[in-house]
Amino acid sequence: MSRRLLNLSNTIRLAIALSLLALGVPAAAQKPPDGGTPAEMVATYNTLADGLLALKRTEENLVKTILATSRAHGEVQLMHAKKAITANDAAAAKAAVEAMAADVAQLGTEGDNAIAAVRKRLIEAGQHHNAAGEAQGIFDEGYVIVTKVAKRAFLDSSKALAMLARDPKADALEAEWKKVEAAWGQHIASAR
Repeated sequence: MSRRLLNLSNTIRLAIALSLLALGVPAAAQKPPDGGTPAEMVATYNTLADGLLALKRTEENLVKTILATSRAHGEVQLMHAKKAITANDAAAAKAAVEAMAADVAQLGTEGDNAIAAVRKRLIEAGQHHNAAGEAQGIFDEGYVIVTKVAKRAFLDSSKALAMLARDPKADALEAEWKKVEAAWGQHIASAR
């Protein structure tokens, strides 16, 4: 049995035990006449399910926020790069494009190294948000929103942007950003 199922099983047992203690009635006395599960146990289990599902939705919302923030930062860096190119400030343009490339990479990896460390902890604890998608090869282990296809698109654009940082040109940056936006529209916006 997986660690996640064991944790869930233990959580359910604890919730049932606590509900029985709270009621102050032995389990045998609570059994309905038809032999079914006592209504109080079903209600407690429903509450537990609501909480677990809410945690999953919260994780999705958090990752969507991380992605939206990375995208917004990339857009800001694109504006900085264009302004620096117009002002013939090669150093500022290079710095902005490098930052933009990093932001796009974070779209592909659902965040930076700090987020990856948290994802690793969740995986080690048996928490796989998209376990079925992982089994089908759609998601990398622990990923919530970004599929393998989306990851590749964003990382390819990040590499292209990093190459453009050597000698940034506004039209080339704009063309690569359009690829990022297309990947966003196809893979991320549709997940919202």
